[in-house]
Amino acid sequence: MPIRRIPIRRARPNQLRTKQTDYSKLGFGQYFSDHFFATEFDRVNEWHMTRIEPWRLLQIDAAAICLHYGQEVFEGLKAYRGKDGGIYLFRWQKNATRLNSSADRLMMETVDPEFFGQAVKTLVLLEQDWVPNDSECSLYIRPTLIATDPFLGVRPGDEYAFYVIVGPVGAYYPEGFNPIRIWVSEEDVRAVKGGLGEAKTAANYAHSLCAQQKAQKLGYTQVLWLDAIEHRWVEEVGTMNIFFRINDEVVTPPLAGTILPGITRDSVITICKHWGIKVTERTISINEVIALAKSGELQEVFGSGTAAVISPVGVLSHKGEEVTINGNQTGELSQRLFEYLTRLQRGEEDDIFGWVERIDHLDVEKVARGEF
Repeated sequence: MPIRRIPIRRARPNQLRTKQTDYSKLGFGQYFSDHFFATEFDRVNEWHMTRIEPWRLLQIDAAAICLHYGQEVFEGLKAYRGKDGGIYLFRWQKNATRLNSSADRLMMETVDPEFFGQAVKTLVLLEQDWVPNDSECSLYIRPTLIATDPFLGVRPGDEYAFYVIVGPVGAYYPEGFNPIRIWVSEEDVRAVKGGLGEAKTAANYAHSLCAQQKAQKLGYTQVLWLDAIEHRWVEEVGTMNIFFRINDEVVTPPLAGTILPGITRDSVITICKHWGIKVTERTISINEVIALAKSGELQEVFGSGTAAVISPVGVLSHKGEEVTINGNQTGELSQRLFEYLTRLQRGEEDDIFGWVERIDHLDVEKVARGEF
């Protein structure tokens, strides 16, 4: 898909939304900007009807395949207000690649990565007043791909819509950057090998709601998933990948088809190795984790993801027994990673990895024409 022009139809004054100026009340996923990006695909015209337009209700056929057979994948990334008031994107190319990997798994049409980047940049530049000027907030970006054929039958779609929405967000968890309480699910499972675990698709998240609600009723923030066969091997925690610091070694479950290949996960592994910290991707059982916690060898546990960045874990509950990690305090490595990543994402750290792109110097009309 070549870079193409993105026509922009700007919202009229009466269509503009009221911004939440009290950043402490932003929460996550509650507010959205004035415009959205959209484009459509069919086998004759390929991608066409590309545009940015004022926010409106999505128009979709009641028989659309995505509504009945689940052909829907999405991504999540952020734009940050950072150094010198600039606007920064973090590793958006990895999001584009993962969107297409998810689409391939669900037999969906893919989106050219450069076109993905052009769409994101154009929309963020147009909505740059929505990027919070606060170090604990950001502009969340949600690219979504859906099959739109009006057809009731189990087959891959021939028609698709790709759209992007953005909105300001604060902390993902009410705790903010403080240790969370995790409940280990013994019955519900997230994914099996050969299934959808490695794809970022709505079905995975809908499937997780039952266990998540159980955890919350018991007073826990998130669910720790175990493998679906033996209910023994640690996989993910809620909407995040999971890491264990054991005797100064960082251990995380391997990507083997059941775990989402997190971009923050990959960043943590790369950064730790750069710092000279040993990182091992291996299977680890919940029994080993509990034993290490009791012996004191388990120094830290933390989750990683775009929404929360780094989320330290203070308590694990397994089979009705709670174990406390690091005195329910944020660990040294968790703190260091969180501070480093958030500075890096905002252009306040030397970008030795080439992960960060500042875009506020770009002209939105030129980017919309593919001139960047």
